This record gives sequence, structure tokens and C-alpha cells, in this order.
Amino acid sequence: MDDRVPTRSGFDLARDVWSRRKWLAILVFVGLFAPALTVAKSVPNVYRSTATFIVEPQKVSEAFVRLPEASIRSFWTNELETRLHTISQETLSRARLEELITRFDLYRDLRRVSPEAAVERMRRDIKLEPREVGQTGVWGATIAFTLSYRGTNPKIVAEITNTLSSFYVEKNLSIREHQASATTEFLRAQLEAAKAKLDEQERRVREFKQRSGDELPQQVAANLAILMRLNDQVRLNSDRHLRATERRMALVKQLGDMGSPSVPDSPAARLARLKVELIELRERFTDKYPEVVRVKAEIAALERALAQADPNGRSVGERETPADPTQLRLKQELSKVDAELKGIEAEDQQVRRDIAAYQRRVESAPEREQQLQALSRDYEAARELHLSLLKRYEDAQLGERMEEQKGAQFRILDPAIPAKQPAGPNRLLLLVYGLMLSLGVAAGAVVLAERLDTSIHTIDDLRARIPVPVLVSIPRMITGSDVRRRRARVALATVSVTLGLALIVGASAYLGHGNEQLALVLARGR
Repeated sequence: MDDRVPTRSGFDLARDVWSRRKWLAILVFVGLFAPALTVAKSVPNVYRSTATFIVEPQKVSEAFVRLPEASIRSFWTNELETRLHTISQETLSRARLEELITRFDLYRDLRRVSPEAAVERMRRDIKLEPREVGQTGVWGATIAFTLSYRGTNPKIVAEITNTLSSFYVEKNLSIREHQASATTEFLRAQLEAAKAKLDEQERRVREFKQRSGDELPQQVAANLAILMRLNDQVRLNSDRHLRATERRMALVKQLGDMGSPSVPDSPAARLARLKVELIELRERFTDKYPEVVRVKAEIAALERALAQADPNGRSVGERETPADPTQLRLKQELSKVDAELKGIEAEDQQVRRDIAAYQRRVESAPEREQQLQALSRDYEAARELHLSLLKRYEDAQLGERMEEQKGAQFRILDPAIPAKQPAGPNRLLLLVYGLMLSLGVAAGAVVLAERLDTSIHTIDDLRARIPVPVLVSIPRMITGSDVRRRRARVALATVSVTLGLALIVGASAYLGHGNEQLALVLARGR
């Protein structure tokens, strides 16, 4: 007798396993695929409506814009992205989204759980996609972008999309106008402040020139010329004074020769001689020289003594002399010479004062030049700032007018319309996933059941497990009671499976019917 265990093929094993576990596999497969099929059929459709915007930049002639095209295009693109980001942040703000949710009665189930979750859900359902569509004009690329929203009601979805689109257009216009007007107002305030500062600097320069006009550097040449003329006048006065003094001494000598000894020794004659001596000393020495100081002191003393003389010019105690026509004439000439000397001295003092004044002007010129330069620098800085602000203000006014007429606008190229075809979920893909999952789980359940089952099903299994040879096999004998019990178990199992399957299908239908959240989740991949 051959005790070797016969080798069985894989197909035979699979057929035996299928015969034993087919109902388990069928139940697991149906239990998973039925709800997947139910959910795929009952879940509502998700629709997405899209509005397309085109951004038309300002059309400006190249005569006014001479910047490199690459720089302008970069600036325009960055400015547009910034503006889109700003508008999007305001559009997706909590207050505006809550207003839309309440207005269109969105996310009812989610609002009952958490209003914040409903707002966050709507943020995810709104989608903004900028894109470049071409190049036009000097400003470079014309930018377009799409704004879309998804939901389960195509009409409401389209209406919400158009509402958001209108807000984008209105907000863009508001931002552009506000930017233009705010820039203009700011520059106007800056220009007024710069104008006030320029006027103040101009007033300070004007007052400084009026106050120090004769000491300014441009007057140095004129002051030096006047100094030369005044020095010449001093020399002329010295010559005149010398000649007048000589005439007076000659007259005094004549009066002395005529028997009037008191005249040469008179204080007036002595005063004249001292003044002549003082002029000669000043030409050689300064006013601090001892001899000059002595002569000046004597001159002052004689002038005080002459101030005490009587109205006729005679000192107290001077004797009267008999009148002589020649002496009278000489005395009259002497008086004229004395008057001339006084006039020359007065003129000389005035000229010397003028010389001192003009010398101070010339000496003060460097300091006044520095002060004027400092004021001029401040004035030029204020003037350049004023001119710069004035140009920028004019440009801002031009930009504001252009913004009102031909500013960069968001134009709705294609408004949103109710979608005819749903954007999701992909029911065929859901069925494929459900089928694959059901088959995989069913196969896994069969393998697991076989591994956990330790019973012996065939003679070959018995021969493989025990070393004792199998002599004979007795077939199973089925009685009537066995048939009845088996039918009862099959009927009970059929009813149980049917009820369980009905419950699963019903629960799946309830879960999928009208479940917007589940529909959006299933449609997210697409």
C-alpha cells in the first residue's frame, strides 16, 4: 500500500476553499460593496462655477513712460499680486463669509456644530487662480485670473461666484481710487509744508541780505574802492590842513610883527600848532605812542580853555587892543583860516569814521560769506525738496485723473453660470475603489478564516496530519432531521443577512443622501 500523500494542484485547493468559504466571501463582499454602491449613488453632486477676470492695465503713451519694459512689467505684476492678496484677504474675512453663509443658507449641518467650521469650509471652497494670458502695450503682460466656488446647488453656486466677482471688481476700484486720492492728499500736505519751509528760508536769506548787504562778499570790491577813495580824501585833507596851518602861522606872524604879541601866544595859535604836530605824528606813529597821547591831551586842554573864552573869541583876562584896520583884516582872515581848519578837521574825522566802517565791512565779509552759504544751502535744500514734491504731486494728480478715466480695471470676461455637469464626485471612480476594497477585504477574510480553522475537511488533510494509514472513509449520512435543521439554519441566515444588508444599505443611503460635506470631501480629489 502506498502511504504517500498525493500532491494537489493550486486550483484544486482554491476550489476546495471556495466551496467551504464562498458564503463568507460573498457576505463580506456584498456587505462592503453594497454600501459603497449606495453612497456613490445617493451622495449629491458637487458643482463648481467659475468667473474669469481680465486685468487691463493703464494705457499710457511711451512719450510719458520711458522705463525699461522689464522693470514696468515686474512692477505691474508685483503690484497686481499685492492687490489681489489684499482683496482676497478681505473677501475671505470671517464677517463677509458669515454674511454669505447666512444670506444663502449654506452648510446647515456644519453650522449647528460650529460656525467657525462653516467659515473655514467656505474658505476652502473658494478658489482663486491668477494666470498670464498675453502681452499688450507698454505695460507688459495682461493678467487674468479665475474665481470659483463649489457647492451642491448649481444655481446658488453660480450666484455666490458672481457675488464674489462683483465684490472683487468693486473693491479693486475702491482700492485704486483710495490709493490715488490718499497719495495725492499726502503729497499735497507734504508740498504745503515744504512750501512753508521754503518761504521761511527765503525770508531768512532776504532779511540777512538786507541786514548785512554792505558786508556781503560781492560788496568787497566796492568797499575796497571806497576805502581807496577815502584814503585819498584823508591825504587831501592832510594837505589842505597843512596849507591852512601854514597860512594861519603866516597870519599870526604878521599880527606879531604889527605889535600884537598876545596873538602868537594865544591858545588858538598854540592849538593850531599842536594839531599840525598831531597830524605829523599820526603819519609816523599809532595813537598809543606816548608823544601822540601827550599832544592829544594838550589839544583837549586848549579846546576846553577856548570853550571858556568870551563871545568875541578872547580869553578871560585878554586885554583889549586899539582897533587897527590891517589888524582887523588879518584877524578876520585868521578867523576864516581857523574856521577852515575846524571844517577840515571835522571832515577828516568823518572820513576816518567812514574808513573804519568800511574796514569793518571788508573784515566781516568772510564771516558773512559763511553765514550766507549756510543759509543758501538750507534754501537750496528746501527749494529742491519743494520742486521734487511739486513734480511728484503733479504726477499724483495725473495718476488720479488717469485712474478715474483709464485706470487698471478688473473686467469680468466670463461671468459664472450654473454648471450643467457636476465637478464631483467621480461615481465611477468611487465604484472602482469600492469594488477593489470589497474584493480585497473578502479575500482577506477567507485567508484569515482558513488560517484560524483547525478542523479536518478531507482524507488528504487527515493523512497529512497523522502517521497512521487511513484504511477506509465513510461518507456522511444525512437524515431527514438533518435536512430540516439545515434548511432552518439557511432560512435564518438568509433572513439575518437580508436584514443586515438592508440596514447597511439604508444607513449608507441615509448617510449619502444630501450630505454636502461628504460630497465635498469625495469631490476634493477631483
